[in-house]
Amino acid sequence: MAEEGELGETLAMAEALSIQEQASISYPLSPAVFFTSASDLCFDLDSFDELAARGQWRTVLDKIESLRPNLPSAPPHQRFVFLAIAVLALFKLRRYADAARELQSIDLDLDLDLDLDSSVANFESYPEIYPNRSGSMIPFCLRFFHAELPLRLNGDRSETLDRLYALLDLARRKLGGRSDRLWRRREAFVVGSLCRHHFSKGEFDLCLLLIRDLLSKNPRNPILLSRLGYVQLQIGDLDGANSTFDRVEMICEDRELNLVGRNRALRMIAGKDYRGALREYEACIERDAGDVVAINNKALCLMYSRDLSDSIKVLEGALERVPTAAVNETAVVNLCSMYELAFANHVEIKKNLNSWIARVAPDDFDSSCTRI
Repeated sequence: MAEEGELGETLAMAEALSIQEQASISYPLSPAVFFTSASDLCFDLDSFDELAARGQWRTVLDKIESLRPNLPSAPPHQRFVFLAIAVLALFKLRRYADAARELQSIDLDLDLDLDLDSSVANFESYPEIYPNRSGSMIPFCLRFFHAELPLRLNGDRSETLDRLYALLDLARRKLGGRSDRLWRRREAFVVGSLCRHHFSKGEFDLCLLLIRDLLSKNPRNPILLSRLGYVQLQIGDLDGANSTFDRVEMICEDRELNLVGRNRALRMIAGKDYRGALREYEACIERDAGDVVAINNKALCLMYSRDLSDSIKVLEGALERVPTAAVNETAVVNLCSMYELAFANHVEIKKNLNSWIARVAPDDFDSSCTRI
């Protein structure tokens, strides 16, 4: 359900800063601390947002280091926000050991690795700063990063799953309150992460259970229904997938045309109608030149149709026209696989590609996908 990159972009940054939403729905603050703008969360936040949007995660870390001397005099909530930004950047750069150390380095008497719900991290522990406020100052993304760390650090998948399911339980216990919409979005985010883990190990029955549980609360969500259809295709339930995709089309009508088009193409691929799928993907690309899923899958359809030359041209052309979207690990690894099939001197070609990508890619791009 969760595609690679869902942690990226600025969604993860938004989750890191979701403390703003929590703070704005409770009691009025004293004049000492107001949450009326992004700068009230922490100083210089707008520049962090700009750097994240450009993928300049190393600069984000440099900026945090330059601001650390100001933290001891900052309100506690600002220290948690800076921690969230730092851990996010370290995750994006795949520096998981540093992220683990960062989680335990905050200047509060709190062992985050043992107790994310310590009262030390609550508003009510600082009544002189946050009068009449209660609840945790821990940004939700820190809980998510804490859950993901065991697998990223030492391959402990079981511990990561345990922590993610505990986080899912937390999100569900928060449903029904004044911030219900926020916690529903977080519930869906955690379910997406769980599905990603289960899908990667072929545990499709668990994916189906998790997705159907979400659909029971939101049965007309076209993206969620599409994810259900993808899992049904994976297990060979073509009738079920066709029925699910039909529901998506009925719900979308004249909206989400590229989602509908990509679903149609997947149906055709399941039936080995690669030419029909190509037409659907071409229509998607015509509507949105940056639809990297359609671009990548169009190239794969050409390859499966034994048109390797054109499949390479599709991906190379996308890299030239829309590099921001097309410099994507999945598309690049597929292009490199095609080079290996098509050219005897593929190593030299991939080195040239890698050099070009190094000049235009964001800091978090994983260059190992070129397989040099």
